[in-house]
Amino acid sequence: MDMPKPGEAHRKLHKLAGRWEGTEIMHPSPWVRERAEALGRVENRISLDGFNVIQDYEQRMGDLVSFRGHGVFSWDMSQGCFTMHWWDNMGTPANVFKGDFRGDLLTLDSQSPMGHSRAITDLSRPNAYSFRMEFSQDGKQYVPFMEGSYTKKS
Repeated sequence: MDMPKPGEAHRKLHKLAGRWEGTEIMHPSPWVRERAEALGRVENRISLDGFNVIQDYEQRMGDLVSFRGHGVFSWDMSQGCFTMHWWDNMGTPANVFKGDFRGDLLTLDSQSPMGHSRAITDLSRPNAYSFRMEFSQDGKQYVPFMEGSYTKKS
């Protein structure tokens, strides 16, 4: 019996692989009083024989680490969608995001007791990507929470 192999959906996620660094804009929210800039560092590595991409994220404001997170991206064949399971240093349970690619744009949505979240990753530029996190109380009107633009370091 042959072992399963990653397919086209998995290869789309492989575009995330690498070490990335970039400038982030934090928009006013319950967590940030006023607009602020930060430095984001992301390490994405292909794992489990190509079926997953594991992300480790660190945000710095000045000399201090202001936020850390860990994500696992995958393709859920049974649901026909991409998923990302996310944990961070806020101590909340894992958030599960689900969505799809439209061209080079990956949009993933999540719902929790705190509201609705949308993570949008644009992989259309070589050796660079942009990311936007949006929040909504009702799942209809979203407001930006964070925007970042990253370049590949390795």
